[in-house]
Amino acid sequence: MRARHPRRWTAYLVALLILGTGAACGADPERPGRITAEQEPRIPEDRKAEETAARKAALAAYAGYLTASRTASARSDPHHPELAKYLADPLLTRVRLVIRETKEHGAMRTGKLVSDPTVTVVSLDTVPATVEIQDCLDATDYKLVYAKTRKVVPGTGAGRHLATATATRSSDGRWLISAGVAHEDQPC
Repeated sequence: MRARHPRRWTAYLVALLILGTGAACGADPERPGRITAEQEPRIPEDRKAEETAARKAALAAYAGYLTASRTASARSDPHHPELAKYLADPLLTRVRLVIRETKEHGAMRTGKLVSDPTVTVVSLDTVPATVEIQDCLDATDYKLVYAKTRKVVPGTGAGRHLATATATRSSDGRWLISAGVAHEDQPC
């Protein structure tokens, strides 16, 4: 049997492994640990345009949703036609239920709701395509009041809080808000 310097071979293999993985990471020798512009994945211009269009359409649907739900809530009209223009199920059904229940309890929404949404994720490769939206809603002046007296319903005040929504591209190409959650326990 031949056993020539097993420690030397082990040290050589370890050094090769370390050097090999360092080179495979794509590090720039001038900036250790940094990826160069040439190494970054390139997004085709048409893909960027598609993502930009999706962002704009989703934010427009979100703004339409907020406006339609405020109008429907102020009128206590769960079947306000604008709701279906901007919402998809399951959120459409949930919003209609809340408006109907509010009306049945003799209440309505009044005031102003201030929104400052941003797109956090665009997923055009999912079926259906989705856009995730995060918002800091200011509901300080958006009150739930009794319809007859206009007095604020106790325990319903809200301030600034985080809200999230999901816009989905429908089969006809429209972007509709299909999910939404108000995180009233998370101020922003």
